[in-house]
Amino acid sequence: MKLHLQTASDTNLFTAYDKDYVAINGVRYERSLIVLPGQVITEWQAAAPDALTVENFSALAELELEILLLGTGPRLHFPSPRLMHALAQQGIGLETMDTFAACRTYNILAAEGRKVAAALILA
Repeated sequence: MKLHLQTASDTNLFTAYDKDYVAINGVRYERSLIVLPGQVITEWQAAAPDALTVENFSALAELELEILLLGTGPRLHFPSPRLMHALAQQGIGLETMDTFAACRTYNILAAEGRKVAAALILA
């Protein structure tokens, strides 16, 4: 018996990634971005994990999510706890991980129909 994951054809999923890019549904991106099942936001101004600001997180808190996956590049970098206040106020869970893990986790949660976003920092 073959098992196949069924997802809506309009769901954004990661189809490839490396240290300096990600591909979503076959389209390559080389700058930091936010990926939701129905939308790709390319205007996210996050250049490096240590350069994250309150404004970066405030914009994320407005997306009506259950969970946010923060991909911090090839290595895990935890953001300052003071930056996460806006997410906590909205009841949004935050998981910080390296970008590769964030891509894989996002695909699983998006395929389950969860309200998830991946905010990825790409150099």
